[in-house]
Amino acid sequence: MLFPRMRPLLACLLLLPACAPPLAQKTPITASPPAAHHTLQEPTAIEQGETFLLRGGRVMTATGIVYEKADVLIRKGRIAAVGPNIEAPKDARIVDVGSKTVTPGIVDTHSHMGVYAAPRLRAHLDGNEAVKPVTAYARAADGFWPQDPQLDYARAGGVTTAQILPGSANLIGGRSFTIKLRPNLRSAKDAHFAGAPDGLKMACGENPKRVYGEKGGPQTRMGNVAGYRKAFIEAREYATKWTRYEDKLESWQANESDKQPEAPSRDLGLETLALVLEGEILVHNHCYRADEMSLMLDLADELGFSIRSFHHAIEAYKIADRLAAAGTAASVWADWWGFKAEAYDGIRENAAMLSVAGARAIIHSDSAIGIQRLNQEAAKAMSSGRHAGIEISEDEALRWITLNAAWALGVADRTGSLEVGKMADIVVWDRSPFSVYAKAEQVYIDGELSYDRHDPEHQPRTDFDLGLRDEIRSSR
Repeated sequence: MLFPRMRPLLACLLLLPACAPPLAQKTPITASPPAAHHTLQEPTAIEQGETFLLRGGRVMTATGIVYEKADVLIRKGRIAAVGPNIEAPKDARIVDVGSKTVTPGIVDTHSHMGVYAAPRLRAHLDGNEAVKPVTAYARAADGFWPQDPQLDYARAGGVTTAQILPGSANLIGGRSFTIKLRPNLRSAKDAHFAGAPDGLKMACGENPKRVYGEKGGPQTRMGNVAGYRKAFIEAREYATKWTRYEDKLESWQANESDKQPEAPSRDLGLETLALVLEGEILVHNHCYRADEMSLMLDLADELGFSIRSFHHAIEAYKIADRLAAAGTAASVWADWWGFKAEAYDGIRENAAMLSVAGARAIIHSDSAIGIQRLNQEAAKAMSSGRHAGIEISEDEALRWITLNAAWALGVADRTGSLEVGKMADIVVWDRSPFSVYAKAEQVYIDGELSYDRHDPEHQPRTDFDLGLRDEIRSSR
């Protein structure tokens, strides 16, 4: 650890009001708040929920096992059993899903829902704090609008978990947070995925150059990299100041004749970057070109942090071996390319080539429309790989939008696959999710029915649907 004793102090600092006592007091400082990397208080743990059995469907677990006919038992919001011929407990409700396909809920690593909400009005554009190149102090959770109707339609597409990111105008745009797409959200706290680590949004290449080139810089990729270095060097110095303060504080507590030391000034952005250096916040890096991804891997080694996932990563296939060796995921599109210079060398086989090289491939959306059809995006990427002679199984393609994505968000131990003990985040599809005709019939989040295609009481109900309910429902 770079500064192992700093964590409790950072946890204290991230709460308001500050935990430190007045300077005149000589009482020990104690800190027992939530972990510093949690932006929000954790919701109550799952303690309730009915017991029910999804009976007789094709069950794709995203663990390497596909059951052509099996059951899934859910109890108290968690998966209690998976496999053929499960005996239903006496208190279990039976849900017949024969001829349908059961999968884990979809996980999207890259969304701006809630911070770029619908309708797309200027008043709803809260994703980019584009006032200076480094805004590590900003938090997506603080700009998140939980009534964004896009959230409801993503859930109807089988999405149960998503990372809400700041935009990519900045070198360092701020903290992301991970949400569960529960219905009827009233706050970011309601949406927060309990215990999921925050992320840090960074961006390479053209975006920071374009936004800041005439506003004092950076104007070049050289300037971009200098900006990252400067920010993390300052964060390390900030952490060192707090470690020294902690040493002096311990000495003062042991010796009453000493004068109580004065704490350094707080800096919310440097606190965030210090937690990145500690490994408490996961880095998600918008980066297109292979050379820049290689550069960022080297820079992360130099500065003492790791990159959890490159996002967009149009040229990830060129360095698939390096990504595999680094343990860094690539969150990619199935076929977006060519919309700017750094996006011109994209290929449809990107995800498949990553997988065959042993890297962790993910299909992400970066779109409130695309997120509704991530199953089809994964299907396109799987088909492109197979067409090029790369054997990609349906289970592997499913992991691109479930377990691999959950890993990138730091929640793979809780969601992303159908395994005993995990949260019951489940989708029941009317056929294979890789069919162009596939529709999510039911979506469960923490074992609660959160969407039902055949039940209006479990469907999106927003002001934007008024007068259009019948037409919209019939088109799904």
